[in-house]
Amino acid sequence: MRKLLIGLAIFFTLFAIALSVLPFDTLAFLPIGLAIVFGLLLMQKSNENQKKFPKILLTVAALCSAFVLGKTILVKDEVEVDQTFEQQKIETKQEAKKELEELEQLESDLE
Repeated sequence: MRKLLIGLAIFFTLFAIALSVLPFDTLAFLPIGLAIVFGLLLMQKSNENQKKFPKILLTVAALCSAFVLGKTILVKDEVEVDQTFEQQKIETKQEAKKELEELEQLESDLE
């Protein structure tokens, strides 16, 4: 039972680290919570001399939690309007209108 808990705690701790670094915002709290739960269960199943590794896993999970919480609170997602793109879009529309007018004029000249 202890080996299963070790495997699950390691898996969810590594998964929590990966999701903490990637831009998944609060979705990372799911594996963090599971890593903490399995870490606590591992602490209960361990002897006194075996509790060092579960403490390390719990510490890493707590640090991931603090990192995700800080990233969620401190980093603001802002959408900036790209003025050059907007200008190019307007110019492209104007050029398309001119081309259509030229085509219409050529068509009327042929008739």
